[in-house]
Amino acid sequence: MDILLYLIPIALTLGVLWLGGFFWALKDGQFDDPEGSASRILFDDDGDA
Repeated sequence: MDILLYLIPIALTLGVLWLGGFFWALKDGQFDDPEGSASRILFDDDGDA
């Protein structure tokens, strides 16, 4: 049971770090156009062919 004294703060710290990274990516615009990148590969916009 003594291991819980170490594991709970480690888990909380990792959760806060993940949440901070998520909000940083959200603010940075990583999730602005999730559908655009998925469908962009289907269309050939080069005009070379």
